[in-house]
Amino acid sequence: MASGNACYVIGDIQGCCDQLEQLLALISHTAPTAKILFAGDLVNRGPKSLQTLRLVKAMGARADSVLGNHDLHLLAVANGLRPAHKSDTLDEILQAPDREELLDWLRQRPLALIEQGHLLVHAGVFPAWSIEQTLALAHEVEQVLRGPDWLSLLREMYGNTPERWSDDLHGSERWRGIINALTRMRYCSLDGAMDFDSKDGMAATPPGLLPWFDIANRNSAGQPIIFGHWSTLGLVLRPDLISLDTGCVWGGKLTAVSLPGRDVLQVDCPQQQRPGKSK
Repeated sequence: MASGNACYVIGDIQGCCDQLEQLLALISHTAPTAKILFAGDLVNRGPKSLQTLRLVKAMGARADSVLGNHDLHLLAVANGLRPAHKSDTLDEILQAPDREELLDWLRQRPLALIEQGHLLVHAGVFPAWSIEQTLALAHEVEQVLRGPDWLSLLREMYGNTPERWSDDLHGSERWRGIINALTRMRYCSLDGAMDFDSKDGMAATPPGLLPWFDIANRNSAGQPIIFGHWSTLGLVLRPDLISLDTGCVWGGKLTAVSLPGRDVLQVDCPQQQRPGKSK
């Protein structure tokens, strides 16, 4: 793969900075000037969330990341809007001398972006949304997150409703619906309701549910989508999607996939936490 226009997308890091450095070294050997994109969840549950944020931020214009649910949770905890979970490993960031600079940088990150014909989001795209609508709705929330009402958004984003999307949603319900689809969704009911209880892989798909990307007549099906978030799904390479969360923090692997060639690079990861109930 020629390095001139190379791009690699990396799955959920969750504070596993040592493995990120190893993976970046592999990428550098293959494509030293490659653009690096991240599928979100840079932080939390791993041991080095502070170092991860500093490293990705220091990459400057060469890198970008979409926001994941753990990244948004960090912003809420840092601003006193949500208590930390027992499994959180965010204290080092919260006590860092450069915390405000890092948090402000994180708050400016997008929820969705396009790269080489692929849409990148953290978790998924609501089945009724087109690619264009997904980008527009992501931009709505990005503008709020970067504007004067950002604390209200962080305060109101928690919760599992609305389960279904409607263009008539407004205010905090609209924000929450967009955020939940882009950063938390895995399964949907056959009639289009988001489910937040089921976290197992496709082999254990509950009755009456399907992965969001297999819902019939999905309006975003015309363009490949890259996402992370779903560690029990693992690495999936299909013409219409790339699933990148390979469970780094759970003792799996940290994965990068090149665009457009879809070459795969991986590093092994020591287990940092045991899977349990997660947001």
